[in-house]
Amino acid sequence: MHADLSSAAPGDLVELEVGPVAHGGHCVARLDGQVVFVRHTLPGERVRVRITEQGKGFLRADAVEILAASPARVTPPCRFAGVCGGCDFQHVALAEQRLLKAAVVREQFERLARIDLAGIGLDPVVEAVPFPSGREDNGLGWRTRVEFAVDPETGAAGLRRHRSHDVVPIDRCLIASSRVTDAGVTGREWDAEAVDVTETSHGEVVVSVLPAQRARSRRIVEYVPALDADLALDARGFWQVHPGAATTFVDVVLDMLGPQAGERALDLYSGVGLFALALADRVGPLGQVVAIESDEPATAYARDNLAEHRQALVLDGRVDDLFGVPRHERSGGRNRRRASRRARRPVGSPLVPQSADLVVLDPPRTGAGAEVVRAVTALRPRGIAYVACDPAALARDTATVLENGYALAGLRCFDAFPMTHHLECIAHFVPAR
Repeated sequence: MHADLSSAAPGDLVELEVGPVAHGGHCVARLDGQVVFVRHTLPGERVRVRITEQGKGFLRADAVEILAASPARVTPPCRFAGVCGGCDFQHVALAEQRLLKAAVVREQFERLARIDLAGIGLDPVVEAVPFPSGREDNGLGWRTRVEFAVDPETGAAGLRRHRSHDVVPIDRCLIASSRVTDAGVTGREWDAEAVDVTETSHGEVVVSVLPAQRARSRRIVEYVPALDADLALDARGFWQVHPGAATTFVDVVLDMLGPQAGERALDLYSGVGLFALALADRVGPLGQVVAIESDEPATAYARDNLAEHRQALVLDGRVDDLFGVPRHERSGGRNRRRASRRARRPVGSPLVPQSADLVVLDPPRTGAGAEVVRAVTALRPRGIAYVACDPAALARDTATVLENGYALAGLRCFDAFPMTHHLECIAHFVPAR
């Protein structure tokens, strides 16, 4: 044990009182005044932790012994919990997980957007995403897309440790769907970098070996009950991993925006056209939908998916480029859509409308960025629906939306990724009075 801050170093054991949950799957504690981000704990617990990393002004640690447990602590259902980096909250009762995620949303909005959500009647409640089959929600068996890493020395497939390239060989991932688990990827050797497994809503299972098959495109089809329609996409293209997420999010966006016949709508970061198709159905042949997506295979599929809707136009390119604004250069991204760091002079496209009635934003994890948000609000839409997989990015962009004459009219939060710290939020903005 080390009583003073200067002697605490990776590998050391210390006892800590755990404070509030923080964004990223950990809680905050303090060691002699220094912040410690601790995994596998709950607020209010007393724990013994091992210091794993020393950053600039903070430490990271993993709990190794629970000295005083929270009433919400449960035995993790998976024997790999705390070993692989896939799940953050298996030690937490499912209802409590959702309370923790709501607390994160609340804190991010207070800190980054200067909004007291409870004060404006929008205190976040994290809702379960219903399964299309109607089966019980226990936080397991929901993930329909899993990329298994392969250990280069043993060829074993597994999942990576938290903040590490090390591969943990596993026999079963409990948050993966049964069809993904039964695909036979684990328990054998692979001469590959990774193996990607995708289960579609029609029950088809596609196994992609990487990088050998990276250039090969495998078409799959996903059914969306909210649209009563199939959408085609690449097996490794972006799609929501929870089987109920796509239809849930479409229902919420349509309910927030209330598209009317003859209106013009923009679907930004449109992927294969999920929201564009929903909007096209509502605005009808006298309306217009413009979808913008930078991933070329996705735009090709979007054109096919929207082929029967002549009022829909799909544009290839980055949203910031086509709007003629400087690029949003935060590092990282969501799944296969990552923000490029290559500088480019903004040009703009004459095909982007100068006004719109409705806008749907579904950006990568990094968010849309201030310049894109300003360009969107300059269109003066009567409604904006922002679909976000990162509450921090949403809160940052919300601050910009509000600075440009809009008000936050609604916020829905969904536990589309149980057992992890991730969640999906959908915010509704309208012109401020």
